[in-house]
Amino acid sequence: MVYRAILPDGDIECSEYDRGDKGVDLYGEGGTFVAFVPYANLIAILDEEHVPTDERSIM
Repeated sequence: MVYRAILPDGDIECSEYDRGDKGVDLYGEGGTFVAFVPYANLIAILDEEHVPTDERSIM
């Protein structure tokens, strides 16, 4: 499954994530840690399998 974390200045693709008290931990393929994103900087996490890629109006 592919997720996309939407941030004010871009986005980060990940295969899984964990919600914590202060933000989300993003992980890539094989459970490799990609980034920590504080909730204050996180706009949304989208499930790429359920969002059509050509429908940009929802972002």
